[in-house]
Amino acid sequence: MIRCIRMWAGPDGNSLFEEGHLDIGAGLHGKASGLPIAVHELSFQETAGGGSFEWHQDPQPQFVLTLAGTIEFEVKSGATFTLHPGDVLLAQDDTGTGHRWRLIGSEPWRRAYVVYDAGADLHFTPQETQA
Repeated sequence: MIRCIRMWAGPDGNSLFEEGHLDIGAGLHGKASGLPIAVHELSFQETAGGGSFEWHQDPQPQFVLTLAGTIEFEVKSGATFTLHPGDVLLAQDDTGTGHRWRLIGSEPWRRAYVVYDAGADLHFTPQETQA
């Protein structure tokens, strides 16, 4: 399993998030890769340590793969979550009030943006809530 945080705009337009994981599945035909996800575009970006970005929406639904750096996201309610290298953000809050982020520590945030195809099976499973 790969840790994944899904973020989306709720009915009131404010961003919400939930922790879960990406289902990997077994490799196909003896390959190391698991369950495929149809994608449209891949790009990379780096932000220097100490960087931040004020309130914004995602430009389109996409995966954000953290390669290096530790980053804290905040939504309008004040709730936060932290991503570490190897974590995945399923960013689907391309409408509404959006979110902001800031880097924690001096390491740069290196990431890959993966725009998935509309209708693709994203293999995201929310974490089960405990009573």
